This record gives sequence, structure tokens and C-alpha cells, in this order.
Amino acid sequence: MKKSILILSIAGLALASCRKDVTCECKTTSDAQGFVSSTRTTTWNDVKKKDAKKQCQSYTSKTTAPVASTLSNDFGMECTIK
Repeated sequence: MKKSILILSIAGLALASCRKDVTCECKTTSDAQGFVSSTRTTTWNDVKKKDAKKQCQSYTSKTTAPVASTLSNDFGMECTIK
């Protein structure tokens, strides 16, 4: 009986720790003259870290403007789980 209670307690703790609040931090960068980089954070509540990491990384991007453009050649956003 004691072993059953111990096993159920451990299993309960393991399941409780699977879902957490997770924060995704995204930093924007550019080589444009006068560009000021910025940081944006998004917090997801009660999610699995693996799912949040996938979603956060999907926000990461890098864009290169055409050579003839008067805009910056590079603009990007790097997102990571914090």
C-alpha cells in the first residue's frame, strides 16, 4: 500500500511539472542607418516547454532587401525561450 502511494505521488509530481508559464523573447536587428533594435516578450501560460519553444522559434526571421533598394540590406528577428 505504501509503495502504491509513493508511486502515485511521484507520478503526480511529474505530471504537474510538465506544464509551465514560458516566455519567448524576440530581438529585432537591422543594419539600416538610425535603426534602433527592440525586444518583445510574449508569455504563454500553462503550456509544455517543447510546444512553446516551437512556437517561439517560428517567429525568427531574416529578410534581405533587394540591392537597388534604398532600405537596409538586412532585417531580422531572433526569438528564444527565456
